[in-house]
Amino acid sequence: MRYISTRGKAPALDFEEVLLTGLATDGGLYVPETLPRYTPEELMALRGLPYDELACRVMFPFVEGSIPESDFRAMVRETYAGFTHRAVAPMVQLDANEWVMELFRGPTLAFKDFALQLLGRLLDYFLEKRNQHVVILGATSGDTGSAAIEGCRHSSHVDIFILHPHERVSEVQRRQMTTVHSDNVHNIAVTGNFDDCQKMVKASFGDQSFLGGKTSLVAVNSINWARIMAQIVYYIYASLALGGPHRSLAFSVPTGNFGDIFAGYLAREMGLPIQQLVVATNQNDILHRFISQNQYEPGKLQHTLSPSMDITISSNFERLLFDLYGRDSSGVVDFLEAASHGAVQLEETRWQGARKLFDSFSVNDQRTCEVIGEVYGETGYLLDPHTAIGVESARRCRRDVTVPMVTMGTAHPAKFPEAVSRSGVGVEASLPDHLSDLLEREERFTVLNNDLAEIQDFMARNWKFAED
Repeated sequence: MRYISTRGKAPALDFEEVLLTGLATDGGLYVPETLPRYTPEELMALRGLPYDELACRVMFPFVEGSIPESDFRAMVRETYAGFTHRAVAPMVQLDANEWVMELFRGPTLAFKDFALQLLGRLLDYFLEKRNQHVVILGATSGDTGSAAIEGCRHSSHVDIFILHPHERVSEVQRRQMTTVHSDNVHNIAVTGNFDDCQKMVKASFGDQSFLGGKTSLVAVNSINWARIMAQIVYYIYASLALGGPHRSLAFSVPTGNFGDIFAGYLAREMGLPIQQLVVATNQNDILHRFISQNQYEPGKLQHTLSPSMDITISSNFERLLFDLYGRDSSGVVDFLEAASHGAVQLEETRWQGARKLFDSFSVNDQRTCEVIGEVYGETGYLLDPHTAIGVESARRCRRDVTVPMVTMGTAHPAKFPEAVSRSGVGVEASLPDHLSDLLEREERFTVLNNDLAEIQDFMARNWKFAED
């Protein structure tokens, strides 16, 4: 499998190189040169497999040539053995043909675990083989940071620096990052928002000279292809559990950076029968405005009760643009250049092409809390605010009630006690046993200004071999 950049000027790479590169040298994102495709008969043959075995079979074509199948299978099995439900991604029924897929059964209680617990093992495998030490740099709006830290905290081959917006993630999200005291873990609270953090990550990948040529950066954000690859699996798992491939499904996906829903788009391109993908957003609604109105323009970032979606510039949208432009990188570059100067629209035929599959909806904080309360009253099931936005968007945008609708349950409600409290349900969501003392653990993090030079100087001074 070879990977190419969405901007067309970086060299094609294999999986190992893409994993360790993250952002392409031309500023683009890597995508597979070709996708594996499944016939209905081939999908039928996958029905009934346990999650880890399905994951091995779906993902192996993306890593083939870079890692032996036996080694990859061992990593995948070890990854999902650490989840707290034997089904790994169980589904809960809310109504007739309406489901929530629980993607928060991993160690950090968020869907990011599906990819990042595997990513840590893949990095260890390749870095051990190379006898190489790298610096991981990531930005988080809440969940990526803790999942990445958990996946990489034990590795002797990496230092991990995670930027999060100071006082703009939930307390549970923050403590899941800042109470990990491994010597290779560095938490930086930036006096800005997530978009500021993400811009500094991209700028640092574009010019790594601040590291003095002694090491290189690796990405853990969803710009890293391995993140998207692992998320494709649970769309196929859901489909096969609910009648696929002989029955189409619809999915509603709470999303800010467009990575999780892009994985669903790829699953459809690979042959999975998906009738509809609903982009579910909070008040930071650039994706909703594009899907519904063909208006692409970042707005002012708002702090909400669903902080993991407090994003106004969605990195993975570039990967969809690449396909909407028929894989013509010049069209992608021109669109993004125009977008950097203000509002931009896609050509009508290309936008209508996206509309054939995608719908969207935006939900404010008040309605989010109302939905948490309503669903709990109807079913006794407690949603986190992101999943509540997904459920509301699914119900508002549903095209066909005879088609099963699956909302991606992206996080555990215990991570967002303020939203649960405001919903008026009168109950608290308890943290699982392994995190029951989280709020008493000692924190360790550094608050830095929203300044690229200050961030890079901190990293240059604090990675493992900085003084060598």
